[in-house]
Amino acid sequence: MAFSKKPWAEPYRIKVVEPLKTTTREHRLKSMKEAGWNTFLLHADDVYIDLLTDSGTNAMSDMQWSRMMIGDEAYAGSRSYYYLEEVCRKYYGYKYILPTHQGRGAENLLSKCTITPGQFVAGNMYFTTTRQHQEIAGGTFVDVIIDEAHKSQSDHPFKGNIDLDKFEKLINEKGAGNIAYITVGAPVNMAGGQPVSMANMKAVSELAHKHGIKVVLDATRNIENAYFIQQREEGYKNRAVEDINHEFCSYSDAATVSAKKDLYVNIGGLVMCNDPDLFDELRSLIVVYEGMPTYGGLAGRDMEAMAQGLIEAVQDDMIASRVRQVEYFGNLLKDAGIPIVLPIGGHGVFLDARKFYSHIPQSQFPAQKLAADLYIESGVRGMERGIVSAGRNKDTGDHYYPALELVRLTIPRRVYTQAHFDVAAWSIMEMYKNREKARGLKMVYEPKYLRFFQARFEEL
Repeated sequence: MAFSKKPWAEPYRIKVVEPLKTTTREHRLKSMKEAGWNTFLLHADDVYIDLLTDSGTNAMSDMQWSRMMIGDEAYAGSRSYYYLEEVCRKYYGYKYILPTHQGRGAENLLSKCTITPGQFVAGNMYFTTTRQHQEIAGGTFVDVIIDEAHKSQSDHPFKGNIDLDKFEKLINEKGAGNIAYITVGAPVNMAGGQPVSMANMKAVSELAHKHGIKVVLDATRNIENAYFIQQREEGYKNRAVEDINHEFCSYSDAATVSAKKDLYVNIGGLVMCNDPDLFDELRSLIVVYEGMPTYGGLAGRDMEAMAQGLIEAVQDDMIASRVRQVEYFGNLLKDAGIPIVLPIGGHGVFLDARKFYSHIPQSQFPAQKLAADLYIESGVRGMERGIVSAGRNKDTGDHYYPALELVRLTIPRRVYTQAHFDVAAWSIMEMYKNREKARGLKMVYEPKYLRFFQARFEEL
């Protein structure tokens, strides 16, 4: 065998394994029909390779498991909280740190404390739970991402960037006082895991602060974003990911984190800020919704695992291996001519369902159907990121029709080997050969909030 370039390997070895279950196509078809053609409603025991999400599905290290054994479960003043606070201040740089049970707990608190009903929230493409909390608090989300983000085949290296002209236009039209804050997701999940450049983050910070508008960072996968800056942005090639992550955070006033992603844990979140008045409001509300400020809905052992996970996550070799595994899977599909979002993102590979099932109109939920079909044919579970996830306009009640109609194949950290991705890629290639036979879906049950989690469908 000849290598075209020097191979790489994961910076860890496997110590514990979990058996996987294989099933027949007939069993999977029955399971999918019972689940209403929604991969979220499948039983996990019926899934072979689970690429539904990287949220809380990561493998923890021996050091994380060790630290869990010394977790302090005191109801108030837990030493595990103070250790987590110390580690977060070091690597994120914010003055005030509060733990939450997961990321949406942080989003809820921040939205309630910063949005006055009738205000607008600018951002680089919506995220489902983030926008939901903003709307429940009375805000209206306005997308100010660059146009390239909505084009699956654009090769822009930083498709998550804020369009400064769009942001400034919003300020001029609505007035700075009517904008609660601008939220920057880095990388942008709904665009295919696309990063934000450091130069753009600096410029956004300058423009926002010029008008007295706060900058809120969704730092859930910010360490992945820092890696992309290191690899793609001039002047950062020789900087450590740890330093890049810290600098990026310094241009924001507050941040939310779902620790279930970058921090290699199964549960947990963070809300962080620099403003003592905002911190006081957050600290007051956290007692109502999460728990005491020194545990925030978490066990002490969870805070210990979060702290250790952050220490490991910012190591250059660890984050490089994480993104390279995504690249490996994505390149298998790209080289085979499968339509995916380009450039390949940080936390998953996104199939372009518009191109894959070009004969199915968006009103018949092609991404939802593609995710379901992939499970039926292979036992691989992904998730829809298109019209179902986009939901409905809160004023008109009409579906949002996003330009991107995607199936997200998200890669948990330190869980699967390259052989698993070979199997998944082969399955998708085989499906692509017979794609014209697929039929669309109709929605038969729609919950009030975040419908993609629980909606049910029938095949047309």
